[in-house]
Amino acid sequence: MSNCCEQPEQPPKNSPIAAAPGGASCCEQPAARPDYLLRFGASGVGLLYLVALLAGADSALPAWLATASGGVFELINTMWWGLLMAIFFVGLLERLPQELIIGLLGRGGTLAGVWRATLAGVLLDLCSHGILMVGTKLYQRGASLGQLMAFLIASPWNSLSLTVVLIALIGWSWTLLFIAGSMLIGVLSGVIFDRLVARGTLAANPNSQPPSDQPAVGVASLVASSWRAAEKSWGGFGALLLDGLRGSKMVFRWLFFGVLLAVAVRALVPLESYQLWFGPTVLGLLATLLAATIIEVCSEGSTPIAADIVVRAAAPGNGFTFLMAGVATDYTEVMVLRDLTQSWKIALFLPLVALPQVLLLGWLMNMAAG
Repeated sequence: MSNCCEQPEQPPKNSPIAAAPGGASCCEQPAARPDYLLRFGASGVGLLYLVALLAGADSALPAWLATASGGVFELINTMWWGLLMAIFFVGLLERLPQELIIGLLGRGGTLAGVWRATLAGVLLDLCSHGILMVGTKLYQRGASLGQLMAFLIASPWNSLSLTVVLIALIGWSWTLLFIAGSMLIGVLSGVIFDRLVARGTLAANPNSQPPSDQPAVGVASLVASSWRAAEKSWGGFGALLLDGLRGSKMVFRWLFFGVLLAVAVRALVPLESYQLWFGPTVLGLLATLLAATIIEVCSEGSTPIAADIVVRAAAPGNGFTFLMAGVATDYTEVMVLRDLTQSWKIALFLPLVALPQVLLLGWLMNMAAG
């Protein structure tokens, strides 16, 4: 059976195929379409950041423009280091052998693998958007769907720096309870997603390696061989960052869009207005869920707001819900998951699985505090 990309026999000179100028072929690759969403988001963020930088504190800008540009300035200045670290980790993961990554995370589809992924998400000191870039690379390197979800759900605000900030704002007890609750939701969600894959409800990761009968190579040996093979020079480090930037393009597309939407909400809805609604009631819990869904902020930005809800509204469950529901309903995360897995079903199962757990734990925390 012939293939359309096989070279056909040369047609006669008078054939219309031979005479056609430019002779289009079915094997020609179409030109890549410009990423208009990325261009729009990056341009908008860059322009508003420049406005805030040039205007300064004593500016005569309209109130909405001052709020929007100031919001972009604040968000970018807060998350830039986390994004740079994420670019580094994405480039590093690109160079690590798949066997090493799977060895560190454990076998997909198992409780131990989900637990390791949850722990990795808690320990990595990155913002929510930075952790999303690393999570996509883990999935591309063979992590199971359950491991990816556990990694993303447990990680966004569970970093060393934000934990210290949260302890200072709400104390040790509630901070440790928040960490335990997020890890519990991460593990349970990861197990549920792996079960859904095993039942055929959701598609498995096509990048996963099938089990092998060959004896497994030790993680220490893989680390040593990867280090020996690495190019230890400034040129190699620059290439690593460049690869990380290319691999992070999908996340930056939605990150910039999310930043623009977040500052638009800030410009139109004063923070004091919706803080009054966040009481320790079922209505307050639902209002918190709605606010967390609408307001797109990075983990550094959401932590002070969540702490303010805990202290001023006396609603620790609402503060926990604000931190966790922002992950489960984050349209940046949902859209990146859709692009990564090529499945709307998988992306929309994230809030479907995680949100009931978040609301239940938030309600129990409010009951315990009352």
